[in-house]
Amino acid sequence: MTSLDGQRIVVVGAGLMGTSVALAARGRGASVWLSDSDEGVERLAADLGAGDILPPGGLPGGRADIAVLAVPPAAVATALARAQERGLARVYTDLASVKVLPVTQARQLGCDLAPYVAGHPLAGRERSGPAAARADLFLGRPWALCPLPETEPGAIAAVRALVHACGAQPVEVDAARHDRFVALVSHLPHLVSTAMAARLTGADPGALTLAGQGLRDVTRIAAGDAGMWTSILTANAVPVASLLDATAADLTAAADALREVSGGDETSGKRLTELLSRGVAGVARIPGKRGGPAPAYAILQVVIADRPGELHRLFLAAGAANVNIEDVSIEHSPGRPVGVAQLSVRPEAVARLAAALRDHGWPVHD
Repeated sequence: MTSLDGQRIVVVGAGLMGTSVALAARGRGASVWLSDSDEGVERLAADLGAGDILPPGGLPGGRADIAVLAVPPAAVATALARAQERGLARVYTDLASVKVLPVTQARQLGCDLAPYVAGHPLAGRERSGPAAARADLFLGRPWALCPLPETEPGAIAAVRALVHACGAQPVEVDAARHDRFVALVSHLPHLVSTAMAARLTGADPGALTLAGQGLRDVTRIAAGDAGMWTSILTANAVPVASLLDATAADLTAAADALREVSGGDETSGKRLTELLSRGVAGVARIPGKRGGPAPAYAILQVVIADRPGELHRLFLAAGAANVNIEDVSIEHSPGRPVGVAQLSVRPEAVARLAAALRDHGWPVHD
């Protein structure tokens, strides 16, 4: 990863994303100052080691090399204008998950766009605030950069260096395409997850006792901060609304097919099969962890005791067998002190890993 030795960085907005950038930058040798409208948030981020609090009179020793604006989409342009009025930095970037709105508003406010690189790291957590921040939040993640025609090459280079220092992969894309893309891969999934989770608020408690990993997978991202997501979705309203219409049409068609099947028209089930098949095909298009098509992994199920150290012992056994675990999930057994670890491995490694784990006493099911 790129070193930031000698770099001076100001982070405006000390929430999850801003504090994570600050922690990552400090870990690569940068000096970091923090600014947030909430003094409590600002102090907590500083106490976590993310940087020093920016003095009211400005940065000691003159301008910073980069100012990172970690604020909601609708606040980016105002934050940029204020920072430039103060001469806060030589280069400016932001982390907002929508790009057209901030850029349009920055033009309207008369901001200097030459040193500004609109950015968006595709990373996050269900929790918010500086306490949830992690220096490794961006490792291996794409980080969209949306330079404008006015943007200076030197500003792009400086922000790319920061992205690399955070462990992310910069991807250049224009602002309008970015917003269409994230509507599909980020904003729509959040709303679909939220709609499913909302069904649970009035659910019979007995139904929830039967909840399995599928429900947890579908609703995981619905736990995100509602206020933050409202600002994101309303800032990208038209692309998201169009996708919601299309998704709602698919669900309505599925409901119609099911009603027709229940009325005796068995041929209507084919329409449901077509939707399910399109879903399978769509999942296959999601890139794997190394980019490109996701490889077809084999799943090995291992019964593990619910006690400290079991996963560590499992991974040690896999390492001793020279097998890389590509992914892992755990299905807990309600009311039982055991669970099932589902290990994703390359098909050619299944037999070797299964034999090694059985030799160590693990109940293995393949």
